[in-house]
Amino acid sequence: MKTLITGGTVVNSTGRGLADVLIEGEKIAAVLPPGSQLLGADLKSAVDKVIDATGKYVIPGGIDAHTHMEMPFGGSSASDTFETGTTAAAWGGTTSIVDFVVQYPHQNILDQYHLWHEKAAGNSVIDYGFHQILSDVQDSSLTAMDELISEGVTSFKLFTAYKDVFLSDDGQIFRAFQKGAENGALMMMHAENGSVIDVLQKQAIEAGHTTPYYHGTTRPWQTEEEAVHRVIMLADLARVPLYIVHVSAKQAVEQIATARDRGQNVFGEACPQYLYLSLEEHLAAVSEQWGDFEGAKWVCSTPVRSREEGHQEAMWQGLRTNDLQLVATDHCPFCMTDQKELGIGDFTKIPNGIGSVEHRMDLIYQGVVDGKITLERWVETCSVTPARMFGMYGQKGVIQPGADGDVVIYDPNGHTSIGLNKTHHMNMDYSAWEGYEIAGHVDTVISRGSIIVDNNTFLGSTSHGKYIKRGLSQYLI
Repeated sequence: MKTLITGGTVVNSTGRGLADVLIEGEKIAAVLPPGSQLLGADLKSAVDKVIDATGKYVIPGGIDAHTHMEMPFGGSSASDTFETGTTAAAWGGTTSIVDFVVQYPHQNILDQYHLWHEKAAGNSVIDYGFHQILSDVQDSSLTAMDELISEGVTSFKLFTAYKDVFLSDDGQIFRAFQKGAENGALMMMHAENGSVIDVLQKQAIEAGHTTPYYHGTTRPWQTEEEAVHRVIMLADLARVPLYIVHVSAKQAVEQIATARDRGQNVFGEACPQYLYLSLEEHLAAVSEQWGDFEGAKWVCSTPVRSREEGHQEAMWQGLRTNDLQLVATDHCPFCMTDQKELGIGDFTKIPNGIGSVEHRMDLIYQGVVDGKITLERWVETCSVTPARMFGMYGQKGVIQPGADGDVVIYDPNGHTSIGLNKTHHMNMDYSAWEGYEIAGHVDTVISRGSIIVDNNTFLGSTSHGKYIKRGLSQYLI
């Protein structure tokens, strides 16, 4: 199958320009000046399909490097399967995800890795890779890290929160960091001071403060900043690169920026919820249906933070200045009915997570429209840097000959209305982004040369997605 995309503006992180893109089979074969000829013949007559992208952007397929499909957590499981979640991702212009293999205490890491392959294989519309969560750092865990790297799992996540579930103490974190420094892994951290949060939550419940609003107030920015600083120091001591997931507090960004300014290899991840949502408007929300439990729709950790304190603008600034390097979603959806409502009367029992995998590309593009980031920075943070950060660049994250034919045609003159009964394909009974209007539209999505979304029609198949065996991060030194 040969596909020619003509007339569009090709956008990579290094710039933009009018060009035609030729895809042969699963790979990009050429990026050519508009109207180029092949061996003296018009290219249009030598291909199977021509897509006219005049007036539109032609960009590398989006890469969401932080998802949790079918993740068991808080007495429930994330409502998106690999099938529903990757279908939704495709609709939104994302052609690759990196999902987290979950290990709870005493579970065998390699068994969990194989379980995630069973979940995803034959059930994914787009390509997928895996990170590994480490919750029980022992000698066997460190040995498993070496084995997983040979399998293409080259990044590992630990937690400073969730006692008896995910939390590792400083000694365990440091041992894992040392192993990462030895084998070339990229170490990832969920950084909040879980011990302090546990005290604050207990005190809030005892005082009768049980609504979702208090999820945010009992995870104050100080608990994030302290944990970010602590793990940065541990990573410095171990001499290992460090990636902080879902940064939400401006003070945490400052800690990352300070470490980077002194030469430490530290990276920060932004998510749409921390760029747009807030404590006052969302966690405190009230509705006729759910009363003061409405805010449960936006319960996630780290929490959405106060707009009055300027956290959202600090996140956008971090993206502009490269103090935050990329945008992922932490996609971990739960329905309100039978899932989030487990926390009625006790906010600590609300399953933590927001569904965003379908809307990331649109929401960040709106930042281009609003003058918060450039067009090239949009592509860089949503496609290019995730590929480089997680060992996929050259295969993914770029429009150049030899790369996978993962291409999105985006119409800046289109319009997208987000809502449950509008552009919503995630397996949820509500939309966390209800009512958001985007001045742009995903028109065509191509994954490894196959058109999977075109003209508001889904053409994908769960037999299409393949496992991405990732290399080491390009940001290692």
